[in-house]
Amino acid sequence: MLGFVQRLLSGSRSARCCGGLLGALGLALLLVAAPAPASEEDEMMGFLVDDSISHIGHEFYRYFSDRMRDTSRLDFNLVIRERPDARWGSLIIVEYEQRVVYRRFLPPNTSELRAIASEAADLVKQQIVRRKLEAQLQDNTDLEKDEL
Repeated sequence: MLGFVQRLLSGSRSARCCGGLLGALGLALLLVAAPAPASEEDEMMGFLVDDSISHIGHEFYRYFSDRMRDTSRLDFNLVIRERPDARWGSLIIVEYEQRVVYRRFLPPNTSELRAIASEAADLVKQQIVRRKLEAQLQDNTDLEKDEL
């Protein structure tokens, strides 16, 4: 595109006199065709950390994270941990600010895993909203946040 504008400018006398106008037009066309600025891209807000071990844990994380991304802004960090057990299945623990907000044993079968993960995501979201509200309403002018 720029080469075309340069050839036009060097081609004729009338083009040389209007060179500034054509150059500005070429520059405007290049700016319009440029990719979107970074401010219009998705902004990374929070993290969902997968600390699972087994296939069931990874599948739970996948369904859980899909539901969380669909229903919230993700302006917080969560850690999804798993402790597999041969007898009981897998213990899934979801932590928010280093505190447990969800804990459940998952059976070895995965038929209801999507529904369980969606329900867990909704419960965790409610817990986070409740904790944020309690933190705003708490009067802690004299103490640090973790002191009582």
